[in-house]
Amino acid sequence: MATSHSEIIQILEATVGKEWVKTNPDDLETYGRDWTKFFPPDPLAAVFPKNIDEVIAIVKNANNYDFSVVPSGGRTGLSGGAVATKGEVVIAFDRMNKILDYSASDRQVVCEPGVITQQLQQFAEERHLHYPVDFASSGSSQIGGNVATNAGGIKVIRYGMTRDWVQGMKVITGNGELLNLNRGLIKNATGYDLRHLFIGSEGTLGLIVEVTIELTNPPIEPCVMLLGIDSMSRTIPILEAAKAALDLTAFEFFSEKALQHVIEEKNLKRPLESPNNYYTLIEFENFKNTAIDKAMEFFEFCLTEELIADGTMSQSTTQAKEIWRLREDISETISKFIPYKNDISVKVSLIPKFIEAVDNLVTQAYPDFEIVWFGHIGDGNVHLNILKPEATPPTEFYEKCSKVSPKIFKIVEDFEGSISAEHGVGLLKKEFLSFSRSAEEISYLKEIKKIFDPKNIMNPGKLIDI
Repeated sequence: MATSHSEIIQILEATVGKEWVKTNPDDLETYGRDWTKFFPPDPLAAVFPKNIDEVIAIVKNANNYDFSVVPSGGRTGLSGGAVATKGEVVIAFDRMNKILDYSASDRQVVCEPGVITQQLQQFAEERHLHYPVDFASSGSSQIGGNVATNAGGIKVIRYGMTRDWVQGMKVITGNGELLNLNRGLIKNATGYDLRHLFIGSEGTLGLIVEVTIELTNPPIEPCVMLLGIDSMSRTIPILEAAKAALDLTAFEFFSEKALQHVIEEKNLKRPLESPNNYYTLIEFENFKNTAIDKAMEFFEFCLTEELIADGTMSQSTTQAKEIWRLREDISETISKFIPYKNDISVKVSLIPKFIEAVDNLVTQAYPDFEIVWFGHIGDGNVHLNILKPEATPPTEFYEKCSKVSPKIFKIVEDFEGSISAEHGVGLLKKEFLSFSRSAEEISYLKEIKKIFDPKNIMNPGKLIDI
């Protein structure tokens, strides 16, 4: 006999306490969704465990009483990976938000999954160290969610993805078993590293309940340069010249349309005298001002070769932050338009031709929609944003965009790229996974899912179906 909803609520209340099981409509709306707007949330309840034992108990009860769970961090995801649409129990990690341990000699921090990214960054800064994974949502995203989606961000060209900073983790599988993976070791040649199965698994194999993160030295006197360019074809020779001359920590780009939205919304000054079709933002280390001369030589080279039309360089930390705002405020600025986002990647060398091919397609397919480009040229990741007109209902807009998505992803496939560089697959891109993964790979993914989550209670319906 199936367990009733009221009985499941009682079981959850007995596990974590009545005050930490939320069932009112406002809470269900808040904790049942992420930043995607296309999937209406419908969770049974949101539950807030305070420790690993309570998470284990919830998972075991899910097995015994036949209900599914959806992990919820900062809910800043953009693929529908944290949306509860079919009466699942949302496990929110807001209470598990402590930094548990720190080792100066190992340069390691042990975090609960609910630690905010910015909280970890500040913790590192106070110890004259650095946690380099950074993105626009660092003030609200949680470490557990970052690991579950293998979050990237604006400094990947120098520091890599979240995966590169995880030296250990504890996870609870779909069976309710606690695994302690890698234990913070730098060298460990004892077979399969299961840690990397859970990084980027979007909560479909188990729940991340503790993470050991490596810290590094902070960048030395970062300096920012903004360059105006007329064509995306210029970006690769600019990147090659920048890499040869400077110690890069970031190489970003955005379109004139993206810049216009930020300037208008945030009331900022235009950075260059004349508009340009595209802009590249370059950050580099300037230890004891030794890089300035090289930066000016690089700038003059780009002008001489007619790679750029104009440019500016920060003269202070304040100016560097102001220039960065032009790039980092884009996502927030265009969010009011409920953008349909495509987070896609190819090899860096193919970026100009790839963007040209996709831009030609979407411009013809969406003559009435505004197209906004920005992203991380330095690591081959671009963000295509299609903005919803005010008069178009969200459902109609989503359906129109979904019809063209297969054509976009066919271009991605032709360029041997990825349909999701850093946002994950979730619900939004699940049906398109085959454009980046072979049938054989997907078959193996399904078998791995069955091993760790045989009853399919862990974030079911996301990433893959079994």
